[in-house]
Amino acid sequence: MDRIMIRYKVKPDQVERHLELLHAVYQELESTQPDGLRYATFRLEDGVSFVEFASGADLPGPLPRLEAFRRYRANLEERCDERVATELHEAGSYRFP
Repeated sequence: MDRIMIRYKVKPDQVERHLELLHAVYQELESTQPDGLRYATFRLEDGVSFVEFASGADLPGPLPRLEAFRRYRANLEERCDERVATELHEAGSYRFP
């Protein structure tokens, strides 16, 4: 199982648009319910920083096939000030996907 963490900071004037696109991704995930994918996004206290976690076989798995995800990714670099993806290697966990 692959696991990845992506942390990024959205430009302040892009946060609302970013959230709209992100919510559309979760709506499509809810309607399509792809097997084996776990995906979560958290907005941090500063209001512009986000952390995403994804786990599943052969990531990015089904995400690129989702229309909403393609729209979300289309201008992501323009919406963000910085973005870092990190592959996660489990050292221990308890009930964590």
